[in-house]
Amino acid sequence: MRRSLKWLAVATTIGMILILLGGALVTKTNSGMGCGRSWPLCNGQFLPTDITIELVIELAHRLVSGVVGFLVLILSIWSWKEIGHIRETKFLSFISLFFLILQGLIGAAAVVWGQSGFVLALHFGISLISFAAVFLLTLLIFEIDKKFDAEKLIIDKRMGFHIIGVSIYSYLVIYTGALVRHTKSSLVCRDWPLCLNDGPILPSNMYEWVQMGHRAAAGFIFIWIGYITYLSIRHYKHQRVLYWGWIISFILVCLQVTAGAFIIITRLNLYVALMHAFFITCLFGVLSYFLLLYSRSRKYHP
Repeated sequence: MRRSLKWLAVATTIGMILILLGGALVTKTNSGMGCGRSWPLCNGQFLPTDITIELVIELAHRLVSGVVGFLVLILSIWSWKEIGHIRETKFLSFISLFFLILQGLIGAAAVVWGQSGFVLALHFGISLISFAAVFLLTLLIFEIDKKFDAEKLIIDKRMGFHIIGVSIYSYLVIYTGALVRHTKSSLVCRDWPLCLNDGPILPSNMYEWVQMGHRAAAGFIFIWIGYITYLSIRHYKHQRVLYWGWIISFILVCLQVTAGAFIIITRLNLYVALMHAFFITCLFGVLSYFLLLYSRSRKYHP
């Protein structure tokens, strides 16, 4: 029974990643209106006849979201029943389902009534919260047989501050990145890392401010995670979860920054853009795991 639950958890986690990448694909290919102002049907039809590439992308994203939503529902109920005694289970089960439904409603509202780029930018971040909850729920399920011994993990206040701070800040970086996409500011700055455009160094319009605001935010989180990684290598070698976790985080943020630069250099190459979304998804998952570990550490070591 529990082996089947583990397989379901892994499948659901992969499905959540597909939802996130699918949403990025919809935005990058301008396929949001591929089915017209019709939801959940496509152009008011159960089986659309006028097939376009935008329609296929949007419809596929809706189908994947629907299937994965069903998996999340099963995973939440099953986890609640099997490992509900673990204190984080019920909370994560609720969060995973709630935010998945919320992101679906926002997507539906955007199709039917339209939304500003500032509202649509929340869509990716809300989906990330649902992904993080499913990911953490999966980790809890795999801890059934050999539970992580939280009593041996001591996270001091300094590291706890960095974990909470950089996790919250990462959400701001994610929002600004989504805002770049939804305000169509991706290529407004043709240079990297500055936005010269044969003009003044400072941005001259809202789109350039959005783009450069995201670059500045991404640059700061790169420095911040680099500093935390330095601390973990210097002071936390004996705690392998923190040691290797921050090294992985630094690798991911390096890949994220590199992909962001190549989006500009390649003039919005679709595959690079999708990798950009994938790296931030993985990074947010790791940071969420750190939050879980810190909450456990505080329980045992107030």
